[in-house]
Amino acid sequence: MVLELNTPVMYVKGIGPRLAELLKAKGIDTVEDLLYYLPFRYEDRLNARTIAELKAGEMASVIAEVRTAMLFRTKRMPIFEVTFGQGRSTLKGVWFHGTYLKDKFKPGQLVALYGKVDKSTRGRGGLQVIQPQYEILAEPQEAGSGTEDTEKEADRKVEESLEIGRIVPIYESAANQKLTSRWFRNAIYRALQNLSNEILDGVPRAIAERVSLIDRREAFEKVHFPPAGESFADLQSARTPAHFRLIFEELFFLEVGLELKRKKLRARQGISFKLDQPVRAAIKKFLPFHPTTAQKRVLKEIADDMLHPAPMRRLLQGDVGSGKTIVALQAAVIAIENGYQAALMAPTEILATQHYLAARRMLEPCGYRVVLLTGSLDQDRKRQIRRHIAQGNAQLVIGTHALIEEKVEFAKIGLVVVDEQHRFGVMQRFKLMKKGAAEPDVLVMTATPIPRTLALTLYGDLDTSTLDELPPGRTPITTRRVTDERAEEVWAFVRKQIKAGHQAYVVYPVIEAAEDESEWPGMEADPTKKGRSKMGLKAAVAMYDELRKKIFPDLRIGLLHGKLDSEEKEAIMRRFQRGELDLLVSTTVIEVGVDVANANIMVVEHAERFGLAQMHQLRGRIGRGAAKSYCILMTDATAKVSEEAERRLDEMVRTQNGFEIAELDLELRGPGEFFGTRQAGMPELRVANLLRDRKILEIAKREASAVVAGGDSAITQQEMSAVMEHLKKHWQRRYGLVEVG
Repeated sequence: MVLELNTPVMYVKGIGPRLAELLKAKGIDTVEDLLYYLPFRYEDRLNARTIAELKAGEMASVIAEVRTAMLFRTKRMPIFEVTFGQGRSTLKGVWFHGTYLKDKFKPGQLVALYGKVDKSTRGRGGLQVIQPQYEILAEPQEAGSGTEDTEKEADRKVEESLEIGRIVPIYESAANQKLTSRWFRNAIYRALQNLSNEILDGVPRAIAERVSLIDRREAFEKVHFPPAGESFADLQSARTPAHFRLIFEELFFLEVGLELKRKKLRARQGISFKLDQPVRAAIKKFLPFHPTTAQKRVLKEIADDMLHPAPMRRLLQGDVGSGKTIVALQAAVIAIENGYQAALMAPTEILATQHYLAARRMLEPCGYRVVLLTGSLDQDRKRQIRRHIAQGNAQLVIGTHALIEEKVEFAKIGLVVVDEQHRFGVMQRFKLMKKGAAEPDVLVMTATPIPRTLALTLYGDLDTSTLDELPPGRTPITTRRVTDERAEEVWAFVRKQIKAGHQAYVVYPVIEAAEDESEWPGMEADPTKKGRSKMGLKAAVAMYDELRKKIFPDLRIGLLHGKLDSEEKEAIMRRFQRGELDLLVSTTVIEVGVDVANANIMVVEHAERFGLAQMHQLRGRIGRGAAKSYCILMTDATAKVSEEAERRLDEMVRTQNGFEIAELDLELRGPGEFFGTRQAGMPELRVANLLRDRKILEIAKREASAVVAGGDSAITQQEMSAVMEHLKKHWQRRYGLVEVG
């Protein structure tokens, strides 16, 4: 059967309906999906080494026969050991916690191994490979020696094999290891053997020539089964012509889709706000300080959008404390002065309440009506506020998810502001936007600086404004890292700062000692580390008691964490803001939106356990007043700090630039984890990696912009139709992107 790209995968020889169901769980429905299931690495089995040639310290591929296999049970862990042989030469394969392998290896099997060679510390010495990658090439009856005909047959199999004598693609196993790497090699090989010679290619010829793309079918063949002579280094780093072709194609169609969405949005009818002299005067009237150059520039970008009749879709990003809220309130005043309402949605009640208090302080003296709507309000109060919103009496409505409830109706909404927008799902934003008769302008804000590479993709359909300057009066924060062996010095310094009239935060990674026990079954708590979890982490609740009773018995100390109900959280935060507490013991619940200008010192215990962006957000809670501020990152002296954690801590000490921190955070965590949730809008890319492929993304964006603008006369109408057809088939399913509107 000749296969097309859209042929259901069940029709590939050897797959069928049952295995097709297993593949579906990996998002593989068609032949095209199968071909896009790329190897995550390659093994050089072209030059498999003999055991006699091996040297300690090198990475090597070896094809050898299983001689013996044994499971040893030691005090620390079970160890599975296999002896592999070639003639008289032997090599040990060692797997820690290898119980799952005990029925896997049988004497006489032919196995390909890949890993780092070391000197063996057991028995008579010799060489070993610890935790090697392995592939069983032949079972005993196939691999064993016998008649001359059997040996010839074995030789022929080796020559024709997809497993040896070549660079071999390695795939992630699927469906609980039923679909192994070897299975994928065979399935993909059969699919390519029967694939039609002519397959659809949506990339216009002029672009393919300009950026030197190889043929699409050729790219599939070479990315899965690299030809002899292909650079192994280029394969591992996804930099072969075949990889470039498939990566460019994916990013090109993503960027074309985003450009089309922007074009479509600009053609939609929105609200054209006036920005005359009375409106300008109203903006200046409420400002508590002279705006920074960056704030003026960003407000102009927003105001220009609001003047335009097309709906605004703008991302406002700025580091912690850069003044995003002030800019958002200025935009709200433009809408209100034009007779419309504005809504500001925040992810937590603490943050919503803080915005509400700040907005009331600035706007109510100028005659504007500001209301707060959150889930914890009693029903009568909610009904009263909803009535004011529906009648148009409330001009600025601030709230949490409560704003998107069906009962909430706006009289005339003109501007929607979403704070910390990556914490909301696309449909939540969409519901709020649909509350108005006319399509409102939308401003989304984030204090998580987004590296340019991600912004181009994640928010490719948004215009971006960046606040890259801190307001006057914000002092740089001195950041230091110490081990908890110096805890007494740290607490003495905290006391000194509090006695000087300031306030402090102490942050812990877990709430209670038992919180993480389930993650480490079998670990016993150390009685000498009272108040710590089984992982040895100090916990907020226990340390609150320790600090309150033993270290600072004369100070006023509060405790804040995620298990408290919203009213308790609000009450504690208000006490801290009013200066009724000297020190606040907390978990990361304070990382977003807590603003206490008098707090100038933060101690983060077990700093090695926190993410980079998380530590940066926490540090942003201090340095909000004129006093010099200090952030102390305290690590566990008894625990080994990983290489990655060392990089995070060093970066925190080195810089306060949120964009530099975001770049490293992206590098350490990878694009998929940068925002933590799929609903944040990350596209589901099959072959591209936004970090690794940023240069290709720039090229793809440039070419996509030219296509959508219609500025390339070399692209025919037929080719444009092919581009649109490809997008229609793949956009929602593959990229999973829904516009902010």
